[in-house]
Amino acid sequence: MANAPDVVSAIRELTSTKQLERAELIDLLKDGLHAALVKRYGPNVRAEIGIDELKGTIRIVVLKTVVETVEDPGTQISLEEARFEDPEFQVGDVLEEEVPFGEFGRTAVQAAKQRIIQRVREGERTRIREEFSGKVGELLPGEVQQIERGKIVVMLNKFREAEAIIPYREQNHREHFHQGDTIRAVLKRIEETPKGPRLILSRADPMFVKALFKLEVPEIQQQIVEIRATAREAGSRTKIAVSSRDDGIDPVGACVGLKGSRVQAVVNELGGERIDIVPWSPDPERFAKLALAPARVARVFSDPDSRTIQAIVDEDQLSLAIGRNGQNVRLASELTGWKIDLYSSREWLERGGEGPLFAPLPPEEEQAVKVALREMKDLSPELVAVLEGAGKTTLQHILDLERDDVDKLPGMTPELAEKLMAFLNEMTEEGEDEPERAGETPASGGPETPAPA
Repeated sequence: MANAPDVVSAIRELTSTKQLERAELIDLLKDGLHAALVKRYGPNVRAEIGIDELKGTIRIVVLKTVVETVEDPGTQISLEEARFEDPEFQVGDVLEEEVPFGEFGRTAVQAAKQRIIQRVREGERTRIREEFSGKVGELLPGEVQQIERGKIVVMLNKFREAEAIIPYREQNHREHFHQGDTIRAVLKRIEETPKGPRLILSRADPMFVKALFKLEVPEIQQQIVEIRATAREAGSRTKIAVSSRDDGIDPVGACVGLKGSRVQAVVNELGGERIDIVPWSPDPERFAKLALAPARVARVFSDPDSRTIQAIVDEDQLSLAIGRNGQNVRLASELTGWKIDLYSSREWLERGGEGPLFAPLPPEEEQAVKVALREMKDLSPELVAVLEGAGKTTLQHILDLERDDVDKLPGMTPELAEKLMAFLNEMTEEGEDEPERAGETPASGGPETPAPA
């Protein structure tokens, strides 16, 4: 009988840190000790291992068959040796040889340790798969463990052993976290690696916004209100389309909340990102009009074959419908799943004013943005050279660039970046002046419900 009080403390520690049942861990310990016996006695060894957790004792007994001629010393003992223990032994009897726990050599103990570690890791991997396979799209809270090579390593609150990371491309780059900060992110997918499953989290995916609304809006949790579509440019703007299963519940009002309390909670988590909430519609033309909010759309025409919609807006609504760097119409197109072409009422009237404007020639605005950068007098030759080196040769190529994108261009200097951003801001200045007048909801307040089409 070997006294091993440290085994008791080890079991208690592992059951708390590894989330293992004590019975399961004792089985693992027995399996590890059996591996140590195999190292010492050979692969055919037979043994009985008893562990008394309360007393802190381990009893190891090796069973050997009494034979005339020993062929396997690990499982057999000669009749002569057996009768030293007890003269009554006969051939075929089984001798119980107790092995003191302290006699295990370093190699044997190490084998037991490795077996236990291996089994614990295999158990952890299985539990991680079972725990998270059905939680894709759900919010997971945790703590920033470290930030390395652009990715954020997260220690989850309820499953600390799980490897969870937020890759650089899944981050909102207007947010900045430090080690020890609390953080929430949505589970986007589970990747299998040689070390086991890895949880890929995201704060940039539209699923993150959906998960936040589900947390804040009871009607979404109860499946009365449903988020039917989302479109997002992380850190800047999000559009969501909602519908209700109950005619008595306004889906937009449910998401906005009393005095905008619900949507404001989501906006705060997103660091002030603008959110447009619009009613979903199965009619693509009506849905497109709603999706272009806060701009007011006069008329729309659809072409189901090409899944293209032409939207006509008044002159004073055109820049608002387009949005800064084309963001509003781009998100509306992503939300509806249809390509949306915008036209001013003046252009529509000039081209007939009776029906859709589908034509083989592109509109003048589209032709304008294809102007070569070399023809732009406001851009210096040095700046044009840098842009062309990055494959940006026309005005269309640079209109959607943000400051972060500009800084990453090869050969770009801070001075040239400032000049380029000043040029882009000047190009979109008209669009920046429109939102307040047209009724767009800023990040500090809840979105307004667009007028029915």
